[in-house]
Amino acid sequence: MLEPVRFSTYHGGAREEGLIDFSASLNPYPPEWLDEMFERAKEISNRYPYYEKLEEGISELIGEEVTVTAGITEALYLIGILSLRGKRVIIPEHTYGEYERVTRIFGGTVAKGPNEPEKLARLVEKDSVVFFCNPNNPDGRFYRVKEIKPLLDAVEDKNALLILDEAFIDFVKNPESPEEENVVKLRTFTKSYGLPGIRVGYVIGFPDAFKSVRMPWSIGSTSVAFLEFLLEDNFEHLRKTMPLIWREKERLERALDVKSDANFSIKRVGKAGEFVKAMKEHGILVRDCASFGLPEHIRFSVRKPGENERLIRALKEVEGKMENER
Repeated sequence: MLEPVRFSTYHGGAREEGLIDFSASLNPYPPEWLDEMFERAKEISNRYPYYEKLEEGISELIGEEVTVTAGITEALYLIGILSLRGKRVIIPEHTYGEYERVTRIFGGTVAKGPNEPEKLARLVEKDSVVFFCNPNNPDGRFYRVKEIKPLLDAVEDKNALLILDEAFIDFVKNPESPEEENVVKLRTFTKSYGLPGIRVGYVIGFPDAFKSVRMPWSIGSTSVAFLEFLLEDNFEHLRKTMPLIWREKERLERALDVKSDANFSIKRVGKAGEFVKAMKEHGILVRDCASFGLPEHIRFSVRKPGENERLIRALKEVEGKMENER
């Protein structure tokens, strides 16, 4: 008899029609070739999706050998197969909840620590595994290589493994990423291209190991078509749209007194659940951060200028109303 795993995580993303979705942290500008991509996906949907050549092309584009996966989520489960069973797994507080869920599914032991590289490094033991999100979700804090060096040194000294989740690194100005051997880096294209539904990401590090446990045809025809167009695009879409997002991010920071290195911010509002409901009345969806262990905070992303203006007005109005009700 099969029993369910008693652990759940709430993820962002609109489940209701008619709301401006600030809860999912995505590029609000779709690629110009989106319609052509879907036509191509239809064209190749009658065949099995072999994508090894595309994977080689992505590796050349990135400059490191990659393993293509069905988003970072599949990569996390492959890590579970490869390295989490029976391991002590160190996870920072107030970060992406899927790390803990995957650890428990695969029988690892969770050890929580502060979300600061130097303090987290003190918890590293021989053969342990460490998860670290950079920039962190939900607060958007990005740590430079020199800032995470204590953690890198601890992992090397203890023959441990660092899983570095860089899902939002494309949104960081002048990003840096370490190149140590005992580091696995998880990345995704679909957040920076605003297409989370197509489910395609990649892993840097230990390619033979990841390819050995990856499912056959783990991505579908839409993902394959996306990779084809991505190679032609050569990241031109990111070069065009990231400055637009950075400009709007700075405007939101000034207007709402928040700070982040990524394309989303958190703000303390008191009872976050009630705040989210009140924002829905304004046609806006923001993220309740209770699942991150921050029940008094909400998270919201950067969208287009007009939408951001609506967020600013609604957020200030709801803050004022709730303040008066206290």
